[in-house]
Amino acid sequence: MNNKKISIEDVARRANVSITTVSRVINNVLTVSDKNRAKVEEAVAFLKFKPNVSAQRLARGVNNSIGLVMPGYPGIFHSYYAIELIRGIGHACESLRLDMVFHITNGFNPLNTNNVGGVIFADVIENRKQVEAAVAAQTPCMVINNKVADLDVNYIAVDNVLGGEIAADYFVSLKHKRIAIVTGNLNTQSGYERLKGFKKVLKAKNIDLPKEYIYEGDFSRRCARLAAEEFLALKTRPTAIFACSDDMALEMISVMNEREVKVPQEISIMGFDDNPACLFSAIAVTTIRQPLFKMAEEAVRVLQSIMSGKQKIQCKKILPPVLVVRESCGPCPQ
Repeated sequence: MNNKKISIEDVARRANVSITTVSRVINNVLTVSDKNRAKVEEAVAFLKFKPNVSAQRLARGVNNSIGLVMPGYPGIFHSYYAIELIRGIGHACESLRLDMVFHITNGFNPLNTNNVGGVIFADVIENRKQVEAAVAAQTPCMVINNKVADLDVNYIAVDNVLGGEIAADYFVSLKHKRIAIVTGNLNTQSGYERLKGFKKVLKAKNIDLPKEYIYEGDFSRRCARLAAEEFLALKTRPTAIFACSDDMALEMISVMNEREVKVPQEISIMGFDDNPACLFSAIAVTTIRQPLFKMAEEAVRVLQSIMSGKQKIQCKKILPPVLVVRESCGPCPQ
């Protein structure tokens, strides 16, 4: 078969199954038995069979549908991050006359992409295998808010290391030396990299970051409240706190107000996102803006171009975050 184009019939013959079974395995239909799935996967690998992706999508008749896959986490529908991505993707889909199929995942179940022409993964949290499977099936994909260096997939992300650096550098410029952080979920790239950038600057400036000044959070208000209580209970309190999401920063300011701790006179607090709520809280929050809406819109436009077959696009883009100075940060108290 060296000069012959391998067909789905060849795969079925080697695997000793029907063509329908091969098609179901290729399209990730879950009704195939494990035994038959293994036989088909072996045959595909042995014959180096490559499905006709255009024909698959044409047969499905869903070129105008985009799947949005978002990992489930506490408070997702109260999260500015999640809502802004949904809003940006929805707006772009409306402009381009595309349908959006929304899927919240736990990361462990196989993802059926049969009813969409392309998939946007909003971050990758414990669902790496789903991304790998979509890429292997040659489904057009985009990843938002996660740099994927070791997989052939398009992505648009924010430079989260730079975001952590900006936060630490601004506090240092205000002469703070007792600087704490409430991290995001460290299983996420954004949570891990913001902490990495934050530590990098403090180390370069010879400022200690003791373990009691690092609270491992999950971007939620609940963990921010617990973190604020822990920091306030310390014998030596921090004078500045970087909360790795605006939701956490807003909750920490609420705790400070309840405990009659003045912000920023006694403790400076900075967030991350640039949630509009930061403008309308009792104290306008200094934050780091990430262009969520822009990322979401651009992801849809790139994906639509790939789905339509107009051009083969490689999009691996990193966008810079921007410091937004407001009222919640001030000079280190003397």
